[in-house]
Amino acid sequence: MGRRAVFVDGTAGPGRSGLRVAGIIFGIALAAVGGAVAYRAFFIEPSEAVVITDAGRVRELPDVLRIVGGLALLVAGAAVAYVGARRRA
Repeated sequence: MGRRAVFVDGTAGPGRSGLRVAGIIFGIALAAVGGAVAYRAFFIEPSEAVVITDAGRVRELPDVLRIVGGLALLVAGAAVAYVGARRRA
């Protein structure tokens, strides 16, 4: 018990590859969700605020918190997928 197979090249046994695949899939899914949230908050969803200037111009301000949160999910998901996909030396 507690022993694991170590191959000649120093990598762990076959049970570890399933965890790598799950990490890659989870990272890609997380990045996709983050990208969708950021895109919808910036381009599609209703704006957070509407500013009317003295000149009568109307400016819509996007929901910055949702954009930053979506971009953070995108970066975190890409990092998880990258760490899962890189080869251990």
